[in-house]
This record gives sequence, C-alpha cells and structure tokens, in this order.
Amino acid sequence: MALAFDEFGRPFIILREQDQKTRLRGIDAQKANIAAGKAVARILRSSLGPKGMDKMLQGPDGDVTITNDGATILEQMDVDNQIAKLMVELSRSQDYEIGDGTTGVVVMAGALLEQAERQLDRGIHPIRVAEGYEMASRVAVEHLERISQKFEFDVDNFEPLVKTCMTTLSSKIVNRCKRSLAEIAVKAVLAVADLERRDVNLDLIKVEGKVGGNLEDTELIYGILVDKDMSHPQMPKQIEDAHIAILTCPFEPPKPKTKHKVDIDTVEKFETLRKQEQQYFDEMVQKCKDVGATLVICQWGFDDEANHLLMHRNLPAVRWVGGVELELIAIATGGRIVPRFQELTPEKLGKAGMVREKSFGTTKERMLYIEHCANSKAVTIFIRGGNKMMIEETKRSIHDALCVARNLIRNKSIVYGGGAAEIACSLAVDAAADKYPGVEQYAIRAFAEALDSVPMALAENSGLQPIETLSAVKSQQLKENIPFYGIDCNDVGTNDMREQNVFETLIGKQQQILLATQVVKMILKIDDVISNSEY
Repeated sequence: MALAFDEFGRPFIILREQDQKTRLRGIDAQKANIAAGKAVARILRSSLGPKGMDKMLQGPDGDVTITNDGATILEQMDVDNQIAKLMVELSRSQDYEIGDGTTGVVVMAGALLEQAERQLDRGIHPIRVAEGYEMASRVAVEHLERISQKFEFDVDNFEPLVKTCMTTLSSKIVNRCKRSLAEIAVKAVLAVADLERRDVNLDLIKVEGKVGGNLEDTELIYGILVDKDMSHPQMPKQIEDAHIAILTCPFEPPKPKTKHKVDIDTVEKFETLRKQEQQYFDEMVQKCKDVGATLVICQWGFDDEANHLLMHRNLPAVRWVGGVELELIAIATGGRIVPRFQELTPEKLGKAGMVREKSFGTTKERMLYIEHCANSKAVTIFIRGGNKMMIEETKRSIHDALCVARNLIRNKSIVYGGGAAEIACSLAVDAAADKYPGVEQYAIRAFAEALDSVPMALAENSGLQPIETLSAVKSQQLKENIPFYGIDCNDVGTNDMREQNVFETLIGKQQQILLATQVVKMILKIDDVISNSEY
C-alpha cells in the first residue's frame, strides 16, 4: 500500500495488485466482520447443553469425527475468513486454559457481536460500544465472585467433585455413563494431584482406548497400560513383585558410528565373529540378571538371538516401547531410565507389585498392565467402546472432566449451571447500567441482553419455548433474589440447580466472559479490511 498525490495535491492510496484485492472500509468492514463471527457462533449454538446436537466432520483424507466439543468442531473446520479464525482461536484458548466451556464462549461472543451490530445501527461509535462492553464484563465477573460458593472436599469425600464433573459429561455423547466416568476422572485427578500446592499435572494421567466391549467397561488402572506384549510367546504372562529394568539401549552387538566393512574370508573368522556376538548377548542378559531384574522393558528392538537367550534365561522382556510410555513407567515404578548396560545397578530398577498381559476379544490383541507400583503417581484411564469414533469422543469428554476436576482443586469456588449464572449476571449488569451517564450505558444494556443468549440457546436446544422459559426463570430470580434458578433442560420439574446438581467452576465462567469480551472488542476496532479477492 502506498500514498500518492494527484496534480492538485489531493492524496490517494495505491494498492499493490489492486485488481486482485477487495477493500472494505468503515461501517461496511465492521458489518462484514460481525457477520463472519455470527456465522461461526450459529454453527455451535445448536450443540450447547445436555440436549445439544452433535456435528459430523469429514477430514481431507476421509476420516470422520463426530463430536459436540466446541474446540474440536472449530479445529476440524476449514475456516478461510480471518475473523472466523479469531473465533477458532477464542475457543482454543478456552480449551487450553480451562478445558471446558468451549462451545459457550463462542455462543457468548456471537451474541455480543449481534448486539453490537444493533448499537452501530443506532449510530453509536464502535469504540464506545467496546468500552461499554469492557465495563459490563467487569461488573459481570465481580458479580460471579459474589454469587459463587465454596465447595469443601478432601481425598475421602470427593462427591462435590463428582457432581461437577457429571455436569460437564451430561452434554456429551457419553451421558448415559456420566456417573461412573465422572468418578473415574475424579479418582484419577486425586491420584496425581499435589493437594498442598493445589496443582495437578495432567500429563501423568494417560488415556488409552481399545475398540470392543461396552462403555461401562471403562476402568481406572493405578499404574500404566502399555499397548505391547512380551517379546516371546512362551515368556510368563504374569510376574508378581516385578523388578523392572528400563533400557534405552538396544539388545544387539555394538555398531561403529562410522561406515565400516568387515571382510570374512575364512570359516574360522565367521565362527569367531558369531561366538563374539553370542558372548556379547550373554553378557548383556547376565548383566540384567545380576542386578536382580525380573522384567526388561526396552525402547528399541532386539534380534531373534537375543530374544531366544532372554527366553532361556527366564528373563521376560518387552520391546519397542515409546519414549513417553517409558517416562510414565519410570515415574510410576520409581525406576531410572538406563542408557547403557554398564550403568545398570539395583537402585535403578523400578518396582511393581504385578505385571500381567491381558488379551481382548477373539482377535487376541494383547496389552501389558503394570500395577500396584511403588509410586502410584501415574495412572491410566482405559476406555472401551463400540467403535473408534465413540472412543475418540469419550477421550475428549474425559479430558473435559479431568480439566474441571483440576480447576476445582485449584480454585474451590463454583457457580450454578443451566444458564443460572448468566441470568444472574444479566440482571446485575442491567441494574448497573443506570449508574453510567454516557452513551456506554446502551452498550452495557446490550451486554446484559447478550448474556441471556446462553440460557436462551439451552432452552431452544431442549425443545422448550425459549423466550417464555427465559422470562419465567428471570422473573423468578428477580422476585426471590436467588441466583440458583436456571433452565430445566432435562425436564426434571424444578428450576433449582442445587436440586438438579448442575454446577460449573467459577474460573471457567469468568474466563468465558473475559475472553468473549476481549475478542469482540478486537473485532469492533477493525475498520478497514484489505483482502485478496475471491477471483
């Protein structure tokens, strides 16, 4: 883009390759951006809540994903428009930070954009709208803090955690098993949580899936699950009180790093070489036996001769185990990863109460369970399901539940779900609007109206009359001044979310409002769009 002047001194802008570019300015640019943002929000709106619909997405290579997780839907969609990409980023940042509420945050941003459009039509400047939104979001976040409640729990009494995780899982495809899956997620998080520091490292929870069985067969293993089997079919399938050597060096003769060539011109030389190799293997296996190892787990493979020797020496072994799994096994068993045979000592062995191989179904697919470990800080959630898509969706749902449990350990405050928190905030923001004398109060009222879009979408997706249901709940909250009344999506017969046990984490809700406001402010401030034309 360059600035030039004509013969009368009037400035004009020259765009490079301008025949291939389109340009939108001023109110047209804002309208186009708002339309793009609303289009993305409209897609996700129908998958909000326990009665939300799922989306089916086909990837470029034909693989199909069925999900109603907002972040996954937007990740898989091929979005060209830059503003729509901002909405994808918005959902992703909610997923990274909180893990849950990825659909709600996009619906919220879409509603804010819709309301902003009305304010722009009234002739209010976009900057004033953005400033009004900023004020309103501050009021909403403070009000959430006021209406939140502290949840007390400990390692023995984790029922509050389970109830909150069940709220997350109720909007997923796995909601028929939400109780058992929520318990599994909470137990897994508590197993690896550092309650003193209020910190949870989710990397220590491994989520494995295997097609077959029912969703009800999903189990929590206090140990590690490895998708491998013993290297020799005749090795023992169960080892109790195992001492595990974790190796990253291969079971094979040493190879020089440089290019080399061995000339063998007589039988004697060949015999010598063979004996040397055999002796080398012997020493390796003996070294493992000497330090007291009863199981060898190796990152690399080993040839048939080494396998045969290990079998003869009664030393079970597992080969081709991935690096991440090796690290988890080392953490769980308290062992050390050994890079050379010379460094193998009894102190570096990991200890596990039981190592067993288990086969599944008629296909005889086998997996290795390492249980009752010395340090049970690493756990595995093993998911079963009818097909691959079901298992993938369950993994995503479990991830959301794990994140919710982690957030509650970090911050024990909760607010009530079912749109109750949004309605309460909407009333608070509406009441606060009168205190602001400027044009901003229109924007603050618009923010209050946008907050109602989440309970409205919940009612719509549940097959209720949206406006009628929302106004009934709103008047009930106002009359009794209780922020627990939300939309009765499951048709239980009560609007009281305490009775329905529908809870959400406070930090998740606050993050939703703040992130949505930030993105909408950013979109409103754009007044000139220069883009490549379609043709």
